[in-house]
Amino acid sequence: MRVNRTPGLSVRLKLTLSYAALVMLAGALLLGVVWVFLLRYVPDMGRARPPDGGWPGIWGPDRSDLLDAFLPKAIAMLACLLLFSLLGGWLLAGSMLAPLTRITNATRLTANGSLSHRIQLEGRNDEFRELADAFDAMLARLEAHDAEQQRFAANASHELRTPLAITQTLLDVARTDPSRDASELVERLHFVNSRAIDLTEALLLLSRANQRSFSREQVDLSLAAEEATETLLPLAEERGVSVETSGDVAITSGSHALLLQLTTNLVHNAIVHNLPEEGTVWVVTRARVKTVELTVENTGEKVTAQMLATLTEPFQRGSQRVRKGHAGVGLGLAIVKSIAQAHGGVLTLTPRGGGGLCVRVQLPVARGFGHR
Repeated sequence: MRVNRTPGLSVRLKLTLSYAALVMLAGALLLGVVWVFLLRYVPDMGRARPPDGGWPGIWGPDRSDLLDAFLPKAIAMLACLLLFSLLGGWLLAGSMLAPLTRITNATRLTANGSLSHRIQLEGRNDEFRELADAFDAMLARLEAHDAEQQRFAANASHELRTPLAITQTLLDVARTDPSRDASELVERLHFVNSRAIDLTEALLLLSRANQRSFSREQVDLSLAAEEATETLLPLAEERGVSVETSGDVAITSGSHALLLQLTTNLVHNAIVHNLPEEGTVWVVTRARVKTVELTVENTGEKVTAQMLATLTEPFQRGSQRVRKGHAGVGLGLAIVKSIAQAHGGVLTLTPRGGGGLCVRVQLPVARGFGHR
């Protein structure tokens, strides 16, 4: 939104006038001190008048003579001082404001949609250098966020288009082949529609976490881990995976619903992406001095470094991550990462030596609940 403002003096001109006014004030004060000093030694006695019939007295300069001699030179000096202060102030203000001009130009480019440029202000560290460095860091974050949003929008469009295309195909088949079993088509439509609903809800949850639009309360991660484990226990039993939960009371501050979703996503991923049989999931909470930790570790196939780098990207499931049953919509770890960052936390993924993954979430401890 552009705000209409009346034209005013430039900052450079204001600084120049300020410099000139300060110099003129200092010069006037100095001349005033000199004038007072001279008055102490030149009495105001005028020219001595000779008495009637006497000889003329001693002639000497009085204050009026001093004023006649001092005032023209003082005025000339103040005029020179004014000219010098205006010229010097203009040059000095221009030199001081040159970095601000570069920052202003960079801001205009940013407002026009360019995020790739950087100020890269030279020189020693000062207020302008700190401002320029902070602006460059902001541009880097904005550029990365913009690229991430564009990539996310493209992936989300692709993922949402798939169930819609399948639905359209099934409807076309039902319309062109009336003899086809309707119950089979309904069942497939139900499955595709459920996947689309899950994906939409996951996208909304991810957007909510990114916007950090939630109220904060004290949340015990150990209780969230127990609740998530109990909810997913039937899935674990179905897949032959044992889940072990242990650890300390870990109190943090944030949204209970989002942190429960974070824990549920981690446990769900650990169960689904596990060994075909006799797999194990370990869920552990720890309380530190300044942080609380939630660690979810599981057995499974070995995770390569290349696959590890893509696991937290939206819709990236890796080459060996299945897409059936309870495999999810490819947003599990992306949601975990966004929720952790929204709570001031850090997500760390580490491959296990024997196969599987160790996922650790570190969150700030709630005030008054630090581990002693």
